[in-house]
Amino acid sequence: MATDLSELLSRHVESGTMPGAVATCGHGYEPVAVGTDAPGGSPLRTDDIFRIQSMTKIVTSVAALRLVQDGVLGLDDPAAEWMPELAEPRVLTSAEAELEDTVPASHPITLRHLLTNRSGYGMMTTDSPLKRAMVASRVEPGNEPLELGAQEWLEALTALPLAFQPGDGWRYHVSFGVLGILLGRLTGESTHDVLRRTVLDPAGMPDTGFAVPREQAHRLLPAFRRTEHGLEQIEPAGAGFYADPPPFDVSHSELVSTLADFHAFLRALLDGDLLGPELLGDLPRDQVPDSAKTPESFFPGFWEGNGWGYGVSVVTDGPHRGRFGWSGGMGTDFFADPDGSVCLVMTQVEMDEQIFALLGELQELGGP
Repeated sequence: MATDLSELLSRHVESGTMPGAVATCGHGYEPVAVGTDAPGGSPLRTDDIFRIQSMTKIVTSVAALRLVQDGVLGLDDPAAEWMPELAEPRVLTSAEAELEDTVPASHPITLRHLLTNRSGYGMMTTDSPLKRAMVASRVEPGNEPLELGAQEWLEALTALPLAFQPGDGWRYHVSFGVLGILLGRLTGESTHDVLRRTVLDPAGMPDTGFAVPREQAHRLLPAFRRTEHGLEQIEPAGAGFYADPPPFDVSHSELVSTLADFHAFLRALLDGDLLGPELLGDLPRDQVPDSAKTPESFFPGFWEGNGWGYGVSVVTDGPHRGRFGWSGGMGTDFFADPDGSVCLVMTQVEMDEQIFALLGELQELGGP
């Protein structure tokens, strides 16, 4: 498997998909590093630190489920008990309606809604008054670093109406920013401390966090975006938003990590070291009703053979049925199969057609 994986990555480095990548695939940890840390740069190392972006969602989800397991809250408890900003949301009469065309929420936003992207907050895929308001308020999701601290972001977000009644629809991403802030509110700790106590330390993830310590900054890779002129650096090596100290409260932000750390997390999760059987079984189970799987809720074709569990996508049909995983917007991806094998790849190039092609080939390389 390691040979096939190395050949796959090398082919994509040679074709210009990315300067380099690290990966592992199978039941054990067999790290592979191919290519360089930047065009014309130094050889990539398996302990380099990557911006994992939306792969954070499963880590945050497991932290929340650990608190459920400990009796701190229930899956269907109203989040407004700890977040008064969510106490009286207004809901658009339709996702395309004017911002003033609202009704009261018929029921509260719960932890389950946040874990499953069904809170009513989320990415709008078509132009609408709500989408334009999210852009103007600086709460529209994207791959750029956050512009607002956690409290300011939350206040800007909750000043806007929901796209649908909680539980009735599906929109990507924003629920997990809310969830990150909720984790801190639940315990009175910082969100980072909650993650460290519930997941990062138990799983053995010393190099994962919201920022890279100064003494390790040399391990943080640059990030790139493909343009017509080639790869353009959009975040520097060893500096920028993810270099310690963070610019503001980043409880709503996403993590940096390493191949070894994230593999250790997946192994601890699959081996039952983080969650009991019931919650572990529910995490990769499709939690989204068919009525919420509308074409405009995400990118075209997403719901064909796929669902969404707690912080992960779930394959619901076809030869890889039961596989779960997710990607990060800066070219990272993981998936796990029912037989316990995992595949994990980290590049430092923003998602585009060439990165998606790499990930599609990886999906066929790994698992049954």
